[in-house]
Amino acid sequence: MLVNDPATLAEVEAVFARYEAALVGNDVEVLDALFWQDARVIRYGITEILHGAAEILAFRQARPAKGLARHLAHTTITTFGTDFATASTLFYRDSAPGKVGRQMQTWARLADGWRVVAAHVSIIDDTDRPPAP
Repeated sequence: MLVNDPATLAEVEAVFARYEAALVGNDVEVLDALFWQDARVIRYGITEILHGAAEILAFRQARPAKGLARHLAHTTITTFGTDFATASTLFYRDSAPGKVGRQMQTWARLADGWRVVAAHVSIIDDTDRPPAP
């Protein structure tokens, strides 16, 4: 199996960047479009368990649009063949000092393009960074 084919990797990096921009900009339409529109898509979040595109969209529509800015670290995107990829990253928010977020996404190339088919987001204490003064 071809791992990290340069063309495929560039495609997933671009769609991941599009997702990140939509996330911090609270562009619900783009976020919804980048998730698989299927009852089998899953998003396990910090406080929610969402099964299906309708539940994910309802969560996005109800979520406050404040405090979404963040910066990423240790982002790792790996492609397997030309139609499957994983994206993992750590994120930090100024509003959550001493915490580190973890985000993992499974991406698949479907008939309508690259889509998140499963996602998990969690936040834990950041033991590697000292608390902000």
